Amino acid sequence: MAREGLRYQTFSRRAFLLAGGQGLAMVALGGRLYYLSIVEGEKYKLRAERNRVAIRLITPERGEILDRYNRKLATNRQDFRVFLIPEQADEIAHTLTKIGHIVKLDERRLSRLERQIKKQRKFVPVTVAQGLDWRTFARVNVAVPDLPGVVTDAGRSRYYPNGHEIAHLVGYTASPNEEDVALNPLYQLPGFKVGRQGLERRYEDRLRGSAGTRRVEVNSVGREIRELPPRQDASAGNNLKLTIDLELQKYVINQLGEEAAGVVAIDIKTGELLAMASAPTYDPNEFTRGISNENWQALLKDPRKPLLNKCVTGQYPPGSTIKPVVALAALEQGIVKPETEYYCNGAHRLGNHTFNCWKRGGHGKQDLLGAIANSCDVYFYKVAQEMDVDHIADMASRFGLGELYDLGIDGERAGLVPDKAWKRAVLNEPWHTGETLNVSIGQGAMLATPLQLAVMTARVASGRRIYPTLVSMPGEEEFRAESFGAMEVNPLHMRLARRGMEMVTEVGGTAHDYRRPKSAMKIAGKSGTAQVRRITKEERVEGVIDNADLPWNMRDHALFIAYGPVEDPEIAVSVLVQHGGGGSKVAAPIARAVLDKAIEMRRALEPVAEEKKT
Repeated sequence: MAREGLRYQTFSRRAFLLAGGQGLAMVALGGRLYYLSIVEGEKYKLRAERNRVAIRLITPERGEILDRYNRKLATNRQDFRVFLIPEQADEIAHTLTKIGHIVKLDERRLSRLERQIKKQRKFVPVTVAQGLDWRTFARVNVAVPDLPGVVTDAGRSRYYPNGHEIAHLVGYTASPNEEDVALNPLYQLPGFKVGRQGLERRYEDRLRGSAGTRRVEVNSVGREIRELPPRQDASAGNNLKLTIDLELQKYVINQLGEEAAGVVAIDIKTGELLAMASAPTYDPNEFTRGISNENWQALLKDPRKPLLNKCVTGQYPPGSTIKPVVALAALEQGIVKPETEYYCNGAHRLGNHTFNCWKRGGHGKQDLLGAIANSCDVYFYKVAQEMDVDHIADMASRFGLGELYDLGIDGERAGLVPDKAWKRAVLNEPWHTGETLNVSIGQGAMLATPLQLAVMTARVASGRRIYPTLVSMPGEEEFRAESFGAMEVNPLHMRLARRGMEMVTEVGGTAHDYRRPKSAMKIAGKSGTAQVRRITKEERVEGVIDNADLPWNMRDHALFIAYGPVEDPEIAVSVLVQHGGGGSKVAAPIARAVLDKAIEMRRALEPVAEEKKT
């Protein structure tokens, strides 16, 4: 009995302790619940809300690129697209194969899709195809019920109405790469494009716009369930207006045809670039849609380099187009006067080397103006022999050669204005007089771009330090015109250089066109033919091979610079036809046609401008 009483007491004590422990646990739990729900309740409520609600970006519409008359060079249009949500697809490879029966997907595209799907979350849509026509889009929509994970969409994408004509200026947009996505979360959005070349890339921040936002309810893995208010719409990008005249640009491209060439037309009064055309060209819309491997390889293998903007990236010997500037250097240094004459018998000897004139047999007696008009090489050889190459380099630099203009176009090159310091720095060799003779006729180490030659021509024509402009800023036209300072060259010498260029297009000049009507606008110009191969002594004895009989890549480059009207210069033009042959024969007709068209278009607009003023 006593033993049972002792057992009962022990049990009661244990029960009490257990109950006490449970009570304390309940009190602690209650206290913790009170702390979490009341004291820290607001904090955890916000955390839960952030886990439940996610912010999604809304793609802004890209700003348009316009020409000087607000004609659209780059715009946006409805785009029929196909997306794939990987987590909803039964078998990704099988689904892509089925889509490929309707939409062409080459191996390069499929490989890129596979890499993209592996890297990103499975619920994020991947762009499979875009830029579809309505018939193909409709076929995909018919097949969608049998293709789990496939979603169609009618969105907006970049479009270039005149793609071929403006490709080298505007550039194109393409899908963001990994580096782009790391810099900006906006680039993760399905179907988003980023500026990849030309002005599209340079002015990406201006054109892109600002993303909008929408609040969406998501589950634990981040999948969207429904949208919640409020919604903030995206802000479209700003437009970009250029100085280019689209109609003139199209005319120039048409004039170039199948040639590998570059043409620049510049307003002498304001420095505005009216046309900058490089041929052959390409369609930037292909890059926006996703260019096929076949077309990409064709562009890369084309010997005429359609992807190269020859106006700013191509560097060529300027040939005889440089002679008016060399004449100015000689006049400024007092080496020649207008009446200074030299006799040309077709060749000039310097030591044991012979420098030949382009005209076999020579030009006879020539003064300065005649040497420019007839492009007499021997005259300039004799002048250069008395000159320091640094004087030629200084004058060439003053007139815009060797200078970068930062127009916002990819790949602009500075060309090369060689001098003694350059050769010593690059080759660690002294300069030789024979090299000065080569430079005096635009050969040797000297290189220039068509843009630089157009600027040089505008400066000769105006006597002012013209700077080119491509992107138009409203209200700056008068400021630019007034900001161009006078060239630091004797005005009399400038008039002589201009007179020599006028004589080039007159009777007896190298670029006189006998078919040109007398009533036509009078222009001034200078032809140039730049050699790309060395002519041997044997060939000179037997007769120089005609360009037409040579392989295309061994033919001379054809150049011509011009401005007009002579009485009051308004527009300057430079033309480069790669491996085109003679400048007077090939490049001059293009320059004349472009000048005539540009002035004709300008005159047609004058009554409209006057009417607006009144």
